[in-house]
Amino acid sequence: MAKTSVVTLDLNFQGRVQTIAAYLVHHADGAVLVDCGSGSTIEALQAGLAANGLTAHDVSHVLLTHIHLDHAGAAGWFAEQGAKILVHPAGALHLTDPKKLLRSARRIYGDRMSSLWGKFVPVPESNIVVPRDEEEIRIGRLRFLAIDTPGHAKHHYAYILEDMCFSGDVGGVRVPGFPYVRIPMPPPELDLMKWRASVQRMRALKFSRIAPTHFGIFDDAGWQLQALEQGIDETTLWLENIMRTEPDIDELRSRFLAWANEEGLRRGLRADGIESYDLANPLGMSADGLFRYWHNVRNAAAV
Repeated sequence: MAKTSVVTLDLNFQGRVQTIAAYLVHHADGAVLVDCGSGSTIEALQAGLAANGLTAHDVSHVLLTHIHLDHAGAAGWFAEQGAKILVHPAGALHLTDPKKLLRSARRIYGDRMSSLWGKFVPVPESNIVVPRDEEEIRIGRLRFLAIDTPGHAKHHYAYILEDMCFSGDVGGVRVPGFPYVRIPMPPPELDLMKWRASVQRMRALKFSRIAPTHFGIFDDAGWQLQALEQGIDETTLWLENIMRTEPDIDELRSRFLAWANEEGLRRGLRADGIESYDLANPLGMSADGLFRYWHNVRNAAAV
């Protein structure tokens, strides 16, 4: 039986290729998108749809892996075009009433919010669909399986279609041409213990292809998940060693950037790929996520 065709749409985030993707899957009555980018990438997404003979009105469903703005910022705009928006139950309210989501993002991005992410339109409740964990999502002949995968965020789903996993951010960041998987670890919901359990759950599903939103479709899902799990273990060990000295956030950020850059070079990241990785996953943000994780999650779990 032939595999369902999946098209990678490059959203050319900040003028850079291979940074943020949306995945296009045709069905008899239109198309599905897995993730949809931000308000700032709508024009590029429309161009990608047009290149495939479609308009935004042909998109019947948008499956969000999670509600971070690089994945879900354009969801409200697609709802205005008529699409149903599928989202984790912990994320649905933040789409219909995004004040808290946007307030949290502004704390991170400050005056760069507009240039990075563009306009965020709330999603009407009537356009929201909330699948359950392990629920089969039927869209025409397509069958997606929603898998609850916390760790990067508590509101994260991965979606399985045949032999492919759309892994959002829980599958890591990987740019074509580089044998390197980076772990995106932003605040406020990073949990390395839950992330490791999510990776183990994903590995048990034994899909062969993986499609992280950052960036592209890869045929070696087993290798990527193994590299991701190893990276989580190494990061956990590094964090435990560093936090014994009780560094403040500035010292932790400095030491993490040095360690992470060294790890990237050791694992094959070249200078021509650094910008794409850094746009998809700024290392300073991961350092902030690790600092918050240690003090708010890791220490509490150890008590």
